[in-house]
Amino acid sequence: MASRVIKTRSSVSRPVASHKALTLSTNLQRPFRRPAICPPKESRRWGTIGFMIAIHVLAIYALQPSFWSWQAITTLLVLYWVTACLGVTIGYHRLLSHRSFRVPRWLERFFATCGALSCQHGPIDWVGLHRHHHKFSDTEADHHNSHKGFWWSHMGWMFEPIPAMRTVPRLTIDLARDPYYRWLNKNFLLLQLPLAALLFWIGSSSGTPGGGWALVLWGIPLRLVIVYHITWLVNSATHCWGSVVFETGENSRNNPWVAALTFGEGWHNNHHAFPHSAIHGMQRGQIDLTWQHIRLMRALGLARKIQLPITS
Repeated sequence: MASRVIKTRSSVSRPVASHKALTLSTNLQRPFRRPAICPPKESRRWGTIGFMIAIHVLAIYALQPSFWSWQAITTLLVLYWVTACLGVTIGYHRLLSHRSFRVPRWLERFFATCGALSCQHGPIDWVGLHRHHHKFSDTEADHHNSHKGFWWSHMGWMFEPIPAMRTVPRLTIDLARDPYYRWLNKNFLLLQLPLAALLFWIGSSSGTPGGGWALVLWGIPLRLVIVYHITWLVNSATHCWGSVVFETGENSRNNPWVAALTFGEGWHNNHHAFPHSAIHGMQRGQIDLTWQHIRLMRALGLARKIQLPITS
């Protein structure tokens, strides 16, 4: 496969004007004349609240001294990289949402599966909501509008009805055609079960302090909570604090400490200015580890059609 970098002279991207946002978002919520291949999910407020309470309680329980070990820490770090970097950042975000580069189908599905292991929705719902966010960023139509405050954009929006969910079918026609993505979108929570069984077996058979449950607790609830909050910082912190290089018409900022935690996603003002760019760390000194992964895939002949903007 021939790798290719596509450099295009790009103008700064801007969201829909505020006075048009609600009307246009409502239009996207209209159902298709025929039943959608992947119909939108209904928001389940109390189910989300119950799940979040349970997963945070289990994460705190995992921090008991009896469960601490180098094996548990290693499990957490490896799965943090697999789900946050390979899954959410590379897979869900730069590959599926923005198509900033292309990879073989088997590798694309691998990244999507890693993303599903993050338990942040299946690929179709995640991508649909993210595309909606870019289209209506920081307007009344944006489901995590940062004008409503840090808490709302961080996680409060998930505990209320989400009208943007009804826009997902129209924003993800490309993904809904794939039967594997439809299956993954419906069953992403179930992926934690074989992972838990594997971690329990490794922990039990290797003599890990705390046994198999130590790796299960560190590898699933504790890891999920950490990845959740680090991912959500991109919605909250990088729309509150940091520097502005490009005037994008919304509140995105470049935030170095969020970038350090999220493999380069914290260069958020750059990303909102050029959402289809495979690189987010565009200025000198901006470390973007996700971009380094993409460069490696290009060197191996796995990544092609890599989108890079010419900004000057």
